Amino acid sequence: MPKASDAIESLPNSVLVSLKIFGEHLSLARSRRKESLRAWARRMDVSVPTLVRMEKGDPRVGIGVYATALWLIGRDFALKDLAAPAADSQALEQEIVVIKRRRSKSLG
Repeated sequence: MPKASDAIESLPNSVLVSLKIFGEHLSLARSRRKESLRAWARRMDVSVPTLVRMEKGDPRVGIGVYATALWLIGRDFALKDLAAPAADSQALEQEIVVIKRRRSKSLG
């Protein structure tokens, strides 16, 4: 088995918690549809162990697997908005700082 990426090994705890909750939500969505692990895995074209890992929020499971699960529950449209520039408050704050610096330089 290949060595895990250093990026995965150093994920912040908040990301790990979010992935765990995300996996739990996907598991609940599958259960509410009365789909077995085997049937859902077959529809996703993954193994049952991979599906179980996804439902536990394993960060080593590829984003494509998570995306397919979202598609199965009719929520794949939400993917395009996850990193939408309009929702990037950190970048907005940085732009405001730059504008304020320029303004103070031009006034001073």
